[in-house]
Amino acid sequence: MRAKILLGLRIVIAIILIQTLRYKFTGHPDSVYIFTQVGMEPYGRIAIGILELVAGILLLIPKTVWVGALLTIGIIGGAIFLHITQLGISVNGDNGILFYTALITFILSCIVLFYNRKNIPFLK
Repeated sequence: MRAKILLGLRIVIAIILIQTLRYKFTGHPDSVYIFTQVGMEPYGRIAIGILELVAGILLLIPKTVWVGALLTIGIIGGAIFLHITQLGISVNGDNGILFYTALITFILSCIVLFYNRKNIPFLK
């Protein structure tokens, strides 16, 4: 039962990461605005998109779940930090949807990493 729940969490995280890629890779105005505000447009937007794609894929491969979760924690932790320090909770009138989605993704990734900690080679 726990394995199915963890698989579900991994899939949810991967979907969240991968569904945002269309905004980053197509240069959606909201994505451009966000990355411009933090001084990372356009290279940071594309690089973060690539890292999110890699993290989403790694989360779906059983042997690399811990890498995907750790990478997601780093990426999303950075997003949360930028929301708190530069962007604010609500960006372009989204009522905080991006921020709260990032928080949920961060928490779920922490849960997935915790349950996969025995697979981390340098912690064995």
